[in-house]
Amino acid sequence: MIGLIRKEMIAMLLAGGQGSRLGVLTSSVAKPAVAFGGKYRIIDFPLSNCINSGIDTVGVLTQYQPLRLNTHIGIGIPWDLDRNNGGVTVLPPYEKSSNSEWYTGTANAIYQNLTYMESYHPEYVLILSGDHIYKMDYEVMLDFHKENNADVTIAAMPVPLEEASRFGIVITDEEKRITEFEEKPEKPRSNLASMGIYIFSWKVLKDALIAMSEQSSCDFGKHIIPYCHERNQRLFAYEYNGYWKDVGTLGSYWEANMELIDLIPEFNLYEEFWKIYTNSDIISPQYISGESVIDRSIIGEGSEIYGEVRGSVVGAGVTIGKGSVVRDSIIMKDTVIGDNVIIDKSIIAECCTIGDNCQLGIGEEAPNKLNSSIYSFGLVTVGENSVIPAGVKVGKNTAISGETQESDYPDGVLASGEYIIKAGDGV
Repeated sequence: MIGLIRKEMIAMLLAGGQGSRLGVLTSSVAKPAVAFGGKYRIIDFPLSNCINSGIDTVGVLTQYQPLRLNTHIGIGIPWDLDRNNGGVTVLPPYEKSSNSEWYTGTANAIYQNLTYMESYHPEYVLILSGDHIYKMDYEVMLDFHKENNADVTIAAMPVPLEEASRFGIVITDEEKRITEFEEKPEKPRSNLASMGIYIFSWKVLKDALIAMSEQSSCDFGKHIIPYCHERNQRLFAYEYNGYWKDVGTLGSYWEANMELIDLIPEFNLYEEFWKIYTNSDIISPQYISGESVIDRSIIGEGSEIYGEVRGSVVGAGVTIGKGSVVRDSIIMKDTVIGDNVIIDKSIIAECCTIGDNCQLGIGEEAPNKLNSSIYSFGLVTVGENSVIPAGVKVGKNTAISGETQESDYPDGVLASGEYIIKAGDGV
């Protein structure tokens, strides 16, 4: 029975987001379930941080396209979170007697799961986001929270001042107590940005959630933190200076993957003392043919490489045909790339098929006609289960989703800035 053992701190991991700035990569999968670094999914990082920090009770709040996330998490075995008391629990929105409510905002999602949290009688609740790449010992943050007798501790990190308006910004005194909090200010007065990681003393969290529950779309940054601040509660900033990446745009997602293959990577996936755990299928070993060339790349298990892979991250079960060259690209699992294909600076999602003699990433850049703010950075982005027919050429800042035919490519070319989204494949 739930809640027999009191838990000092439980974690609530928000994993319901669509991640619309990842375009076709998230048209049928939630952002936290998107592949990262060849063998992982984004949600593996906060889950691994929890178990490495000694937190054995994690509620994962899902909403958008939850199937793959649910399957991936399962009962939590890879993270040692398959516990009789605690462990990992997937918490989708559910039907209540009076009405059925989707989660509307980060704090509303937590509010709808008060009963789950209450059953563990926690002293502290850790709120996490499911879509950041980082390693953090939450126990050290909890120690900081206790030392300061804090009601709320917000993990914050210094960012370049010119980027500060994208974040919730905290202003602190010399003791790191927060004197002001501004959500995405036009003219930031500090460069200490909230990371969306919070430790609340349980009573403070519960009171704030109940008080703000009438808000139509209740968020931590916009509602809960200001509410606590207005009541003179003790808010502190826990400064974090390690690697942290919000992989919310195609550019930052591509960049974070490319950083893994630097000669001395800023973010090391393979440290013994802070392992990143994942639910990986047991697959046969990779096969690298005698003619193939691999330079500064990650190659997943069960992949067959007959061509060249340079500066790229290749997932499990991928086939790259003879005479093909893949450069500066991310190829996700179970994708098949034919013979004599050239792929430059592309993100190709899971289970795609690229026909023989294709060329991806050609020519000069042009702004994308569907959404120039999403499909930029000079990338070619291909959504999962897509098919690109043999012999076509694809320019930069392009998006392809679905089974495409030769007739979709005028004169065999998808020019830079163009897109092909088949009906039923989101953008």
